[in-house]
Amino acid sequence: METRIGIGWDSHVFKAGVPLRLGGMTLEHPEGLAGHSDGDVLLHAITDALLGAVAAGDIGSFFPAGDPRWKDADSAIFLNLALEELQHAGFRIVNVDTTLVLAAPKIAPVAGEMRAHVADLLCVSLDQISIKAKTPEGLGLDHVAQCHAVALVERVQEPEELKSMTEVIESQKQLEDVVDDLLASVHGVPKKRTVEPVYDTEDIT
Repeated sequence: METRIGIGWDSHVFKAGVPLRLGGMTLEHPEGLAGHSDGDVLLHAITDALLGAVAAGDIGSFFPAGDPRWKDADSAIFLNLALEELQHAGFRIVNVDTTLVLAAPKIAPVAGEMRAHVADLLCVSLDQISIKAKTPEGLGLDHVAQCHAVALVERVQEPEELKSMTEVIESQKQLEDVVDDLLASVHGVPKKRTVEPVYDTEDIT
């Protein structure tokens, strides 16, 4: 089974007057995250991790920051695109591990709900998604939110197509020969003896 790993990272500064969107959820907080879209660093990092796993570029390749179509866009749109690229490449998600780095708000109280929501967006089970949070202690980044994401994906093994015997065998004669061989090898039944005509029946008028 072929497996691949993708790494994603994103960062946005806090900004007053906009909602805080993380993991596709709106959290209670005096400030949101500035960005051309909704600034959801968690979904952005996961999107880049999935795209990176199949060497499909990054968010900017598909959704340029200067494109007005993506102004204030829901980041679930970006995630859906990454899933399509993943499926097109013949892979599926094994698990996604993320770490949010921000001073506030506290993520632990909502981590379970956030995991469940991200799992739904990715169409995977809850135990395939991990969301952790750390404070940027000593980094001087208290007004910034960052996210690191790692995605493990595996190639989907398609079952081999089974062809019917009539598709494999080109003629009725071949089918009869196969049946005779099976009877002879399994049940000890002697093969049918082919009787050749002593004259050409096509000549009879």
